[in-house]
Amino acid sequence: MSSSSLLLAATILLSLLLSLTQAQQHHDAVTVTIIQPGKGPAVTTSHRYSSHVTLYIQNTDGTKTPSGWSTRTQDGATVDAPFAFTPGVGLITGWSEGVLKMREGERSWLGVPSEKGYGGRAMGSPNSSSGGFYIPANSNLLFDIEILGKEEEVVGRKSRQDL
Repeated sequence: MSSSSLLLAATILLSLLLSLTQAQQHHDAVTVTIIQPGKGPAVTTSHRYSSHVTLYIQNTDGTKTPSGWSTRTQDGATVDAPFAFTPGVGLITGWSEGVLKMREGERSWLGVPSEKGYGGRAMGSPNSSSGGFYIPANSNLLFDIEILGKEEEVVGRKSRQDL
């Protein structure tokens, strides 16, 4: 094989490897698709936030399946019960990466690939009659999340409304 043929083969191989790496990086990326823009400040790791969340399993054909976990009555929760969190503390990596791209007041679809979710671990109970949630192993996740605001401010507003 001539040196020009070897060089051409090496260039093609390198190009193919770069394309595969870029495709893998895109596949592993957390996505945020805004449903309703937020007008508040950006979410940071410095605060604890209150949110409404419904979790779906994202199927390979693009459809979604409810996981059984929601904080909204309209999506199956018994009561509206906001979920409080601090980005980066006790959460899956994809959740933290995604919410840090959001603003207070924003509602978005947060797509989390399995590698940044629960990976090969199943979560919850597959027995739907138990009333709990279930996430099969290696599931891509899709959160419908609304950042209500900083937890202390949301709780303060709720307390004033109750007066």
